[in-house]
Amino acid sequence: MKILVLNCGSSSIKYKLFDMDTRAIMAQGGVEKIGLPDSFLQVKLPNGEKVKIEQSMPEHTVGIQLILNSLINKEIGCLQSLEEINAVGHRVVHGGEKFNQSVLITPEVKEMIVKCIELAPLHNPANLKGIEAIEQTLPSVPQVAVFDTAFHQTMPDEAYMYALPYELYEKYAIRRYGFHGTSHRYVSARVCEFLGVNPAGKKIITAHIGNGGSCTAICDGKSMDTSMGLTPLEGLMMGTRAGDVDLGAATYIMDKEQLTTADFSNLVNKKSGLMGVSGVSSDARDIADAIAHGNQRADLARRMFIYRVKKYIGAYAAALNGVDILVFTGGIGENDAYIRGEITKGLTYLGIEFDENKNAVRGEEAIISTSDSKVTVCVIPTDEEWMIASDTMHLV
Repeated sequence: MKILVLNCGSSSIKYKLFDMDTRAIMAQGGVEKIGLPDSFLQVKLPNGEKVKIEQSMPEHTVGIQLILNSLINKEIGCLQSLEEINAVGHRVVHGGEKFNQSVLITPEVKEMIVKCIELAPLHNPANLKGIEAIEQTLPSVPQVAVFDTAFHQTMPDEAYMYALPYELYEKYAIRRYGFHGTSHRYVSARVCEFLGVNPAGKKIITAHIGNGGSCTAICDGKSMDTSMGLTPLEGLMMGTRAGDVDLGAATYIMDKEQLTTADFSNLVNKKSGLMGVSGVSSDARDIADAIAHGNQRADLARRMFIYRVKKYIGAYAAALNGVDILVFTGGIGENDAYIRGEITKGLTYLGIEFDENKNAVRGEEAIISTSDSKVTVCVIPTDEEWMIASDTMHLV
């Protein structure tokens, strides 16, 4: 079975084509700058070479058509015909309370995704564009929606409710939903396979840290709490997102700076986090380089980032009444040994014994705690696309 996975952003489309029988990635790449004059498709060939195709793409349908054309291109493609594609799986960011698992896409499902647009105005419309583009170009191919929020629908109400007037929950479904669910689900299951243990009875904390970041407390394979909330803004400090901020500070800043709600949203989503504090970059690699050159604000930004991840891990150890496995994933979690080390060395009270030599890994599965550590600390690269493909195959 061949399954195409699409992740449509507001101006981009990432894709992977899987041969599910061999788990091989047949094709992958992405479209960038949709709606801009310099839009392009970049295809990553099996030998690692990248081919860039520049073409005007005013909207997503054109971009998806270009992706499909590349799959059957005689020089860079891997298919003889688009009829070889058996199904398409889509990442959909927000499923609200309506979806607690992946589903086959029907007109009714599309209507419910539309109703969730208020909760994810930047993401859900783009996800819908991808679904509709496939409907137009491959009308007979089944499609599946895999929701970022679905994994966290097992949270108990004391974890997901805000301490606001209950009427706001009844009227507008204002509550914590959580995100990165597909990643947290994948790495929490994969780490148990990697360690050869049963997820039942295991208390796991997963730290997906990168440009976006979230921590999740997992027990018996189910999400019990997670750091992101109604939107992906709450929780950890991120590349450009502020994470947790006193609501009083929010209204104070808006008054002082004469900001509209849209202005403030832009401030805390796109101008804060590592970028806002350091004044250098949202990328941890650039931050590390600036620190090496004596930049104190960059050093402060990294220390804040580390502290907040460590604090959430501690909170979730309390919420779970202990922890058996700690997992690092995401761009920083998989690749930044220094940040992993600083977080882990600050958790000795949990019985974690850290191994500096084992921690010297990038982008590969590894145990980075000692053999006598009470908590097993692992690095597990995430694979959200494979998770989407697996759900799609199961449903189709």
